[in-house]
Amino acid sequence: MRVTKLVSNCENGDCPTLYLTDRGTVLVQGETPADHGLTLPAHETVVEIPAELLRKVLRDQRI
Repeated sequence: MRVTKLVSNCENGDCPTLYLTDRGTVLVQGETPADHGLTLPAHETVVEIPAELLRKVLRDQRI
């Protein structure tokens, strides 16, 4: 899989980030919240990212 950084909150790689893959999918890097109260299948997870990160990627027309 080839991954291209779309947008991030920082440059050192340990902040919320959105990536585009060559599969036509988006990878999300963010915090794993423990208090979400959701029931998820064992093969899935949920991450939390700032809403501004989504606004930025859409505003900049990166996808």
